[in-house]
This record gives sequence, C-alpha cells and structure tokens, in this order.
Amino acid sequence: MQELLDLLEKDFTQSPEELSIMLNMPVAEITALIAKFESEQIIVKYQTIIDWEKAGVDKVTAVIEVKVTPEREVGFDAIAERIYRYPEVRSVYLMSGSYDLSVAVEGTNLREVADFVSTKLSTIHGVVSTTTNFMLKKYKYAGVIINDQEEEHRLVVSP
Repeated sequence: MQELLDLLEKDFTQSPEELSIMLNMPVAEITALIAKFESEQIIVKYQTIIDWEKAGVDKVTAVIEVKVTPEREVGFDAIAERIYRYPEVRSVYLMSGSYDLSVAVEGTNLREVADFVSTKLSTIHGVVSTTTNFMLKKYKYAGVIINDQEEEHRLVVSP
C-alpha cells in the first residue's frame, strides 16, 4: 500500500499497468486500491508542478509567520480555517517554536501580498502579529529540484 502511494506521489501519470509491473501486483488490484485511496481522501489531489518563471509568469510567494491567540474549545483550528479559506493562501501549517502558524501566500507582485497581509490576515480576530518572508528563489518544491544545474557544474575534461 505505501509503495503504491510512494510511486503515485512521485509521478501520478503512471498507468495502472505500469504500476502493476513495478509492484508485481494485478492491474485490477492497483485500480481498486487507487479508487479506494481517492474515495477515502488518502489521495487528496493530483498536482502538476510548474516552473512559472520558465513559463514567463510572474508570481511572488511569501511565507508568513503568524502568532495567534488560540480560541477557547477550538484552539488554533478556527483561526487556521479562516486563513486557509482565502484564495491567495497556498498552505497553512501549525508550528512549534516562536510562532504558531506558517502561511504561504502567492500573488502577482509584492504589493498584492503586502495588501493581503495588511488588510486581510492581520485583521483577523486572534492574530497577534505577523512576520512576512518573501521567497527569492525556488530550488526544490514538493521533492522536485527546480531548474537542475548539475550538468553545468561538471568540469570539461580534454585529452
């Protein structure tokens, strides 16, 4: 089961036939397992990773450290839910350490992200403070190296 999930996480475009060969399992069993994983929300979504810079699309991403006052009986969950409902928000994580929530936000420019923080995020009841960190360059995302330059680092050897 975990082996199948690992393979799907790395490349969801593989066919059940390919997966059955790799895992030495019947195609029908692979198909049934995938359907079960989808219906039980074990597989939440299939996602394509795009290098937006190469596509010529400008995007700005910020990771925002958010300190909050948890609400009685619901803790951090109610505030996190209010935050993750915004379309600009790409991810929200409850953290241990010096801040409570890590919020990744995407916009078309710095001003758009700054406006989101100042007019939407910081005004939520329970948000005590925010610290915004803008991503300058993406090297690896979701386990995938972006724009791998390994071949360029090799020394030219001539006789």
